[in-house]
Amino acid sequence: MTEEERQSKLNYLASCKQEAEKAYDGMYEAHSFRDANDYYRDAKDYFYAAIGHAEDLGLPEEAEALRKRLEHVKAVFRSQFAQ
Repeated sequence: MTEEERQSKLNYLASCKQEAEKAYDGMYEAHSFRDANDYYRDAKDYFYAAIGHAEDLGLPEEAEALRKRLEHVKAVFRSQFAQ
């Protein structure tokens, strides 16, 4: 992988993390369970993408931190939003 490709992947990783957190925040601002569920699904998708990119980039600590954050998001959703 060239340095340019690596930087592009790092940028995409950062973008996925940012979008995941934005979706997580959106869960709290949702006006219905359906909306909260949509944000939850988006957050999971972005976290999974970020984890994959971290692994591809050889960043195991980052991937593990993202897995832990994803588990936290799942636990919050199940405890506060699940019907």
